[in-house]
Amino acid sequence: MDIRVQGPGPTAPFLSAKDLFQTEHDLSLPVRVRLQDDPDERTWAAHYDDYHVLNISRQAASSAMARELALHEFAHMVRHEQQHPSHTQSTEEVLYLALAGKRVERRKLSHCYQIANHMKDIYADDITLSVGPGEKLLSFLESSLAAAVVDRPETPPRHGLERLSPGTDPEITAVNAAFALALAERHDLVDDEHRLYDLAHVAAMDAPEVDFQEFKRRFRELAREPDTSTYRQVLVDATRSYTSSERLAAD
Repeated sequence: MDIRVQGPGPTAPFLSAKDLFQTEHDLSLPVRVRLQDDPDERTWAAHYDDYHVLNISRQAASSAMARELALHEFAHMVRHEQQHPSHTQSTEEVLYLALAGKRVERRKLSHCYQIANHMKDIYADDITLSVGPGEKLLSFLESSLAAAVVDRPETPPRHGLERLSPGTDPEITAVNAAFALALAERHDLVDDEHRLYDLAHVAAMDAPEVDFQEFKRRFRELAREPDTSTYRQVLVDATRSYTSSERLAAD
């Protein structure tokens, strides 16, 4: 793997991640790490014809999660190079197939993109967790879910209004909880007494219209190597399930 860090900032986490990643996987294309000044800049990967880009804030690059964040993005790059269906399927195509002729609230459409991203993350973390320990990832999932549960609003928004943060929306928080628990169970990161179960229970109770158990099953049991048609149908079904209450209201 060829990694080049662009701009002043720490390089050790990326080199450490590279060394660990190469024990099981490799990338054909070089990686450019772009350090961003904005501390709120999310970590994400971009893909081009002859290289990948890992975008990360300097604050995140200096955090205790820096190596794990890099490993996760390297895994997305592998999936991209593999042309894995989770990383090639157009979310817009899925929305068209799943919701044609239906009226769906804009915030729920944005949540459908998040559901698709969760599925991408499942497949990326199948790789991430094959090369590195899952303790930090589990702690990150737990703390993120705890913050979202605490931050939930007391009352639902009025019709037509969107919440300031999708993380405070009980419905997508329940889906996020299903994703976190599914990923942890898929890789045997938790026992029955783990706090993640309590947090997920609270999130599910706050959004009874979301079939929490069904979403957890969908995420946890994603086929390891689906073909394109199978993966598309899984995502279409998840989209229809999440927006089913909206469709009933519209009909």
